[in-house]
Amino acid sequence: MSLKKCVCVFHRAWDRMDATMVETTGEKLLYLTDEQLRQGIEAMFFAYRGFTADPDRILQDLAYGRAHHRAIHFINAQPGTTVNNLLNILGVTKQSLNRVLRTLVEDGLVEQQVGRKDRRERHLFLTEDGRALEARLSDAQRARMRDAYRHAGSDAVVGFRRVLEAMMDPEMRRAYTSLREGKE
Repeated sequence: MSLKKCVCVFHRAWDRMDATMVETTGEKLLYLTDEQLRQGIEAMFFAYRGFTADPDRILQDLAYGRAHHRAIHFINAQPGTTVNNLLNILGVTKQSLNRVLRTLVEDGLVEQQVGRKDRRERHLFLTEDGRALEARLSDAQRARMRDAYRHAGSDAVVGFRRVLEAMMDPEMRRAYTSLREGKE
């Protein structure tokens, strides 16, 4: 499905979600029918396909997958992060992550350094080539998000982020908040 079709499907689904705000005891409550929620879920699926399509094409040319992309993204976001921290963020098995990291190290995109305080820890850094690949992948996603945000308007940007944050499990929200605080 093309980007335009994904965006159109997404917007049609949200446009049909005529949610009503009801005032009760000073609170605003949002009521959605099961059908409206289903349409929102479907919009998320299609939006995710669109969001990952551009990086997938880049990764396919390199014989990498989304696991490689996620590892590269979070290593870039937290240079020097440990393997254990990356395991917690990604929620994958140690065996799965080691397979991805081995490939990225062998291909010269990631380097590992032994911890200074704890020699059992491995700290991860992107190499120059790794940072270049991360930039290509992120540029594609930023362009898509920028266009969608521009189309939706500034109120939608804040609302969308709030919805995404509210959907996170508490542990993931803490990891997300910690990551964001490290950037600010």
